[in-house]
Amino acid sequence: MKVVYMGTPEYATWPLEKLLSEGHDIVGVYTQPDRQSGRGRQTTPPPVKVMAEREGLDVFQPKSFKGKGDLADLEKLKPDIIVVAAYGIILPPSALQIPVIGTLNIHPSLLPLYRGPTPVVTAILRGDPVTGVTIMEVDEGTDTGRVIVQQEEPIKDEDTTVELTRRLFKQGANLLAQQMTNYYEGKIKLFKQDDTKATYTEKLTKDSGAIDWSQPAINIWRQVKAYSPWPGAYTRWNNKRIKLLDVWPSDFNINPIAAIGKVVVDDTKRPYVCSVQTGHGLLTLRTIQMEGKQATDPESFVNGRPDFANANLA
Repeated sequence: MKVVYMGTPEYATWPLEKLLSEGHDIVGVYTQPDRQSGRGRQTTPPPVKVMAEREGLDVFQPKSFKGKGDLADLEKLKPDIIVVAAYGIILPPSALQIPVIGTLNIHPSLLPLYRGPTPVVTAILRGDPVTGVTIMEVDEGTDTGRVIVQQEEPIKDEDTTVELTRRLFKQGANLLAQQMTNYYEGKIKLFKQDDTKATYTEKLTKDSGAIDWSQPAINIWRQVKAYSPWPGAYTRWNNKRIKLLDVWPSDFNINPIAAIGKVVVDDTKRPYVCSVQTGHGLLTLRTIQMEGKQATDPESFVNGRPDFANANLA
């Protein structure tokens, strides 16, 4: 069985590692092009590329599959199966016709729920107690292909998008490895998704993390977790952006004790308890970071900026 693997970020290395450990013949690895990052704008290869080269695998990094030679390169590999895991580039129908058996994808939700680009973010934002991972066949739609297998995963209070995504892709790697041979041999019954139950997620932008303090504290707490690390949940004070890194919803008071968005500091306790009045309840700040500064605890922040106490955040 010849396999072409397609993935880019760190959590996409685990399915590749699992397939290699199971002895599958990886004839080529596709990943996104190297990108400049950091203050020095140094060129950084994707984690999947680093791992593939370490394993001596052939790596391909097309910007898309619109170039004349891109599909030809894929055809030359003559894959039986293509495996996609957070690749970040949409495969055209012509690419899906190349593998002999089909193309599989690891999707971090229980399809047909949360099709699209941000299933983990959306599950956290909505306060779902459970999500999961799906191994599915790729077709021309957006996460509409037939389902091979699914597995549920509880969402913990402390889960951020990064932590939950990592856990789901580790589960997905195991599920994929368990099903690959049976899929290749046609021994699996695939299930069509119920499109009447489908929901779709939206792509994030830099402005997605802006906090609306009129929302309940529990919603903002979920927002902080869901938007970690990008785009980050943030507010503004003195024309500066302040990112909220760790918060906790508390005191679901029926009658607000302050104006919405007002900082409330209890300096009788050690460490200080620094909260913000929301539309319903107080949001306790645990770790915050002003733009251009190091992350810090609220007590240190208030000691260095006394006017933050009783400030109005926007």
